[in-house]
Amino acid sequence: MKKIEAIIRKSKFSDVKKELHDVGVNFFSYWDVTGLGNEKEGHVYRGVSYSTSDIQRRYLSIVVNDEFEEVAIKAILKAGSTGEVGDGKIFVSSIDEVYRIRTGEKGGQTLK
Repeated sequence: MKKIEAIIRKSKFSDVKKELHDVGVNFFSYWDVTGLGNEKEGHVYRGVSYSTSDIQRRYLSIVVNDEFEEVAIKAILKAGSTGEVGDGKIFVSSIDEVYRIRTGEKGGQTLK
């Protein structure tokens, strides 16, 4: 099993969510987060300059069986990319075990 953590633009969340559902990844958690990134330029709105050093993003946490790892990553890359600095990052780590609290069963079948 793998844990895929992705930090994406908030504006791309619905596209990423739809793409994940289309490839069969139907369960994940997400949070609104603020971070610092490589974007250095400020934005001007109605003559007022705003700093973009604090960046609003969405953080996704997805646990999948090994056969869905590449499929889920490709879906995030496809739907989350604008080609501009600040599109985000994807982190992948191994999960040793998973338990379903309700029944106590463990293993990959708990993700279905």
